[in-house]
Amino acid sequence: MKTLSCGILVINDQQELLLCHVTAAWHWDIPKGSAEPGETPLVAALRETREECGLDLSGQVLVDLGRMSYLPRKDLHLFAVLSQRFDAARCHCDSHYDDHWGRNRPEMDDFEWTPFHRVHRRCARHMAGVLTQSLWLPALLTRLQDSGPPLGVVPMPMPPAVTGRPN
Repeated sequence: MKTLSCGILVINDQQELLLCHVTAAWHWDIPKGSAEPGETPLVAALRETREECGLDLSGQVLVDLGRMSYLPRKDLHLFAVLSQRFDAARCHCDSHYDDHWGRNRPEMDDFEWTPFHRVHRRCARHMAGVLTQSLWLPALLTRLQDSGPPLGVVPMPMPPAVTGRPN
């Protein structure tokens, strides 16, 4: 049985897609991840976007793009939202992992608005295929524009840094 990864495409009127740089990798990705037990695809996509980008889109109307083929053992369930363009440098990742050397690192370490025509150069092959073949970003933008004005999305403030040692 295939696993399912859930994510949100954040698009603006300037024909750009918000991408996140995957720490210690060459490629960029959308905010996405696996659902936890009992989570719906929408709840998982909202949580992953909040954890990986610092964007709280709960309570917003998202377009459900449905489930689509992604990798031999994994499918995607994607949603999309039209956002006003904000400073992507304000995004932050609160989801961490320990690398091979035991360093605690964020899953995503950079964020940018990527023009649609550059997405295939930024993303790994399978994700690029989803974004440029399974979906066609210009048509998706038109669909989002027809459903209403862009949201005034602003990344949440970064949590305060933890300093000092526990008692």
